[in-house]
Amino acid sequence: MTDAEWAEVRAAMPVPAWLLTRGGRPEAYCHREIIDAVRYLVDNGVKWMAMPADFPYWRAVYDFFRRWRAYDYVRELHQRLRRSAREHSGRKAEPSAGIIDSQSVDASETVGEDSRGYDGGKSRDGRKRHILTDTGGLLLEVTVTTADVHDSKAAPTLLGTFMDQPGRRLELVWVDSAYQGPALADAFARHGVRVEVVRRGDGKRGFVVLARRWVVERTLSWLSRSRRLNRDHERRPDHHQQMVWWAATIRLSRRLAGDAPRWPEKRPGRLLRAPA
Repeated sequence: MTDAEWAEVRAAMPVPAWLLTRGGRPEAYCHREIIDAVRYLVDNGVKWMAMPADFPYWRAVYDFFRRWRAYDYVRELHQRLRRSAREHSGRKAEPSAGIIDSQSVDASETVGEDSRGYDGGKSRDGRKRHILTDTGGLLLEVTVTTADVHDSKAAPTLLGTFMDQPGRRLELVWVDSAYQGPALADAFARHGVRVEVVRRGDGKRGFVVLARRWVVERTLSWLSRSRRLNRDHERRPDHHQQMVWWAATIRLSRRLAGDAPRWPEKRPGRLLRAPA
């Protein structure tokens, strides 16, 4: 993380229990170093035991990851950063409209048979991540299931997890044609959310940009830039879900700090010159 990124992350970080005198002991490592280590693992896709030596010991990093998973701290961190990003762009902190889609990903041999399935439509043997984003593509909620779970069956849980939090004002969700059926409509109606299906135009073939749906597709591509998400290596589905939150946090903190990486030819003063 750059100093600008760390300033954004530090301001939004959840307060540890020991600082609130609720028990526990202080962290043995600097929060910036330990968070940087987790971000490095998610962004570069290395194994836990292959953590570079200039980071804290890999077991300490993994224990930190597990603690934040147990208390859902990374989700809380992302939600705070997301609200800040929306307010900085002149929008309300909570969105009134969103988009839902899913992405199947192959699983490695570390994923057990009890938590993996086969998606016949995408020819993927592994898990499926279902995401809800706002109209700007910022992640609102994520749920991880086996790849054989139909999108319409996972959507009620995804929406319910998001809407059960206080202060939600979601009223409209755009989806594709897979999200249909009376059971799904009843689940959305319970939360007072209207569903609008974005259909492909008749007679159109090949790649077509669909209104609204391209936003969530772009978010899925953003997440796939983190190499840990290119293939599912997590033994537990909730660990894969945490990896998605970490990947979204990396993208969002860079956006808030204005430190998005650029190629050398697009950075004045850093052009690569051939030796004379």
